[in-house]
Amino acid sequence: MKPLFFNNVAIEAVAYVLPTKVVTSTEIESQLAATMARLGMKPGMLQGLTGIRERRFWEAGQQASDVATLAAEKVLARTGIPREAIGCLISTSVSKDYIEPSVASLVHGNLGLADHCISYDIGNACLGFVNAMASLGMMIDAGFVDYGLIVDGENSRDVVAATLDRLRKPDAAAEAFRDQFATLTLGSGAVAMILCRSDLSTSGHLLNGAVTRAATRHCRLCLGQRDYMTADASKVMIFGVDLAKQTWDFASQVLANWSDAEIDAYIPHQVSQRNMDVLNAKLGLTPQKHHLNFPTLGNIGPAAVPITLGQAAETGRIRPGNHVALMGIGSGLNCSMMSVTW
Repeated sequence: MKPLFFNNVAIEAVAYVLPTKVVTSTEIESQLAATMARLGMKPGMLQGLTGIRERRFWEAGQQASDVATLAAEKVLARTGIPREAIGCLISTSVSKDYIEPSVASLVHGNLGLADHCISYDIGNACLGFVNAMASLGMMIDAGFVDYGLIVDGENSRDVVAATLDRLRKPDAAAEAFRDQFATLTLGSGAVAMILCRSDLSTSGHLLNGAVTRAATRHCRLCLGQRDYMTADASKVMIFGVDLAKQTWDFASQVLANWSDAEIDAYIPHQVSQRNMDVLNAKLGLTPQKHHLNFPTLGNIGPAAVPITLGQAAETGRIRPGNHVALMGIGSGLNCSMMSVTW
């Protein structure tokens, strides 16, 4: 696949909403104490292996479309862009209210967007939001829309609860614990982003270009359902980082100023400290350039990159004129990297 370059696309704003219910890794392990003792596992393993101290869950009954709508309302209020100006709405939520209709259509209806605003879902595991940015950016550059909205609402409460129920059973084996361990790292959150023509933007946050690479020979390393997820975490990390290296090398050949020395900040998809350490070593990245939130949010799927971007901007970690690298990867395996001038 050739690189993708943008001519007239800006991130006008990003807004996120986090659940108020905090669940610590210690609390999760307390529910598995009998199983862990039987299998010879020491307390503190979950945080020790991942670096995740806590994650957040929405209250019971809150759906992906509900929380995505909250984030969308927040970004619309922040920008003051009229709803009738939104020409496209894309949802990238892994979490779903229903198999059909799309989460996007539910959020579209909740927001009362205009009939001329198209809506649909893009699903690509944890990479979905970055894919949606690229797709919407192409529509803006083509003159198809002036403003577009991307939303994501993730709720890991149900799948984590179902996993705990299975692993608490007296016959739960070490293999089952290992295969479902990654599920216990999942967190929740909601985010929304408005992209627009850069000549209409008040922010000046420009999309420059993006590259994507795939390694779908590893497509079955992580498999998820509404109430069950199994992952070979070790192989996902090894082959995922290999794919990230291929994507990084391609980006360095075709995207301007794409090197560790020329990038001011990294906004990565993040799942654990071990993954970040291996990624930094493989790609030769400066660890201090990453904005990280996995210790308190866990793995929040496709919401991770945009929420991290929003937090980095709020804290002053990225400033106007900074060269920012968005780095997404999703099970499948697929990887995208995107250049942004903040």
